[in-house]
Amino acid sequence: MVEVVVRLPDSLASQMGAEGEIPRQLLEAYAAEAYRTGKLSRFQVGQTLGLDRWQTEQFLADHQAQRPYSFEDWAIDRKSLAELDHE
Repeated sequence: MVEVVVRLPDSLASQMGAEGEIPRQLLEAYAAEAYRTGKLSRFQVGQTLGLDRWQTEQFLADHQAQRPYSFEDWAIDRKSLAELDHE
């Protein structure tokens, strides 16, 4: 396990809430952004935050952490649905 130390000005830290909550807030912000940018998978977000699958899904929804839906994603979904329709 890696421990990270972040130094914040007192004025900024006081805006973030109780001192004990700041590390969790920073970790959650990192996890949400890393998921959005593809640096972490859903599973890795859950591991990072100590959440189960459903808690991870809720966390990502609460933080509006969605990955962009690309044309390639759409094409794969379209092909999969067409294959299901022919079965």
